[in-house]
Amino acid sequence: MNISTQSFEANGRKFQPAAKPIVVICIDGSADEYLDTTLLFDRMPNLKKMARQGYRGMVRGALPSFTNVNNSSIVTGVTPAVHGISGNFFYNEAIDQEVMMNSAEYLRAETILAAASNAGRKLAVVTAKEKLRDILSFKMKGIAISAEKANQAKMDTHGIDNVEQIVGYPTPVIYSADASLFVLRAGVAFIRQGLADFLYLSLTDYMQHTFSPEAEESLAFYEAMDVEFGKLCDLGAIVGATADHGMNAKVKADGSPNVLYVEDMLEAQFGDKGFRVICPITDPYVKHHGALGSYVVVHVNDKSIINDIKNWLSIQPGITEVYDRATAVHVLEQPADRIGDLVVLSGRDVVVGRRPQYHDLSALDGTLRSHGGRYEEMVPMIISHPLNAAYKMKAAADPRNFDIFDFTVNGTNH
Repeated sequence: MNISTQSFEANGRKFQPAAKPIVVICIDGSADEYLDTTLLFDRMPNLKKMARQGYRGMVRGALPSFTNVNNSSIVTGVTPAVHGISGNFFYNEAIDQEVMMNSAEYLRAETILAAASNAGRKLAVVTAKEKLRDILSFKMKGIAISAEKANQAKMDTHGIDNVEQIVGYPTPVIYSADASLFVLRAGVAFIRQGLADFLYLSLTDYMQHTFSPEAEESLAFYEAMDVEFGKLCDLGAIVGATADHGMNAKVKADGSPNVLYVEDMLEAQFGDKGFRVICPITDPYVKHHGALGSYVVVHVNDKSIINDIKNWLSIQPGITEVYDRATAVHVLEQPADRIGDLVVLSGRDVVVGRRPQYHDLSALDGTLRSHGGRYEEMVPMIISHPLNAAYKMKAAADPRNFDIFDFTVNGTNH
């Protein structure tokens, strides 16, 4: 395979790729304890080898710790304040509509993937969920498919067809372990058949929403992923892996969901002042979390009471951080025009929602496990090759999950 080593730049970062396949994996929802637990049972030998020979550490993700936000940061290398994706869902004040943020039209930064494709690399983006495909493939030349709709991929729109035949597996059900495994298997197939040499593989967090790290279903899932990690390494790829966010049980002592319905709380305290609570975790895939996470934004009609609301919310049990718009832009690295008047984060075992009628918990497959706040911000980062001296120093200086392409492309002794 003839692999381009032409350098390229994206959002102020320069990349000098090796003449080897480069693979970055986002293990959606993978809190580090999932890796620790499966390694403890000795069921991830390939990851163990990667960590021993290369690098394994912890990094901070972007807030809110949601999928669209962090995937956008990973492929751009910048914060939400720069790339503009503030959640899966937001209230567009300009048009007075609540909308999904699944389209590349909301992206305000170039992507590393598009820059790499312009530099002659053979690109492949494979995401479990269709919702991410448009953002991740923004202005990119190459393959861009989702596992969810793999059987619908066409050469003129996706850069490839006959995906099931190439990968050797059928299009999976999205609420399954197979959805993530298909993504990894597609990456292996594309490298093996010379179809791609620079890949971004983004998994789905259905399994982490549904199972705790020590559950056999989770252990088997991570063991199956590890098989594909080994195949990628055997193909000579430099592999970097991180997560978009962690995952925690959001339940009371009796196992029932631990939910604060913020819109109801505000009306009970302040009266009907025209509150609109937006849950940025909301997306087309609410079965496994009921659109409940540990981060919401609040729009207030009466701007004169914003500070009173902020002070009151700050002392409510289960709420850990409350910021006004200006402070959220600074502390949480948010785009000012795509958040509310207030931003609210909750505790490790608490989710914040709107009103009960907006959240269907009957569809949960198990207990309520979710993410979005500070307690899901820290995630693992693994690089398959040894870091050079400069990047060993960077690894000790508060790296972010969206530095993963920089570390994988520039940071290894290859």
